[in-house]
Amino acid sequence: MPIPQLSPEARAAALEKAKAARTKRAQIREDLKSGKLTVKKVLDMKDDPIVGRMKVSTLIETIPGYGKAKAEKVMKELQIAESRRLRGLGDRQQAALLERLS
Repeated sequence: MPIPQLSPEARAAALEKAKAARTKRAQIREDLKSGKLTVKKVLDMKDDPIVGRMKVSTLIETIPGYGKAKAEKVMKELQIAESRRLRGLGDRQQAALLERLS
């Protein structure tokens, strides 16, 4: 299926929307690092379309003391797929993640 051709105005609007989404996710990661937000609060926001598109691995890596290796280990222990996004987490996975990270 070919990529639709956008008018210059539509393309600019799409780029602005994407920039706003990246900025919001970056702010959430920053707030999580600084302690203004908890993992539970971020998971509660997963119904927000912008927050819901954040990868679970990115969320874990953002937590102080966790990096790529620990995030991969946690994801493997909890049987969460590497490509899973926040809105795709099931209730059991979400509960297990909160328990593991608390």
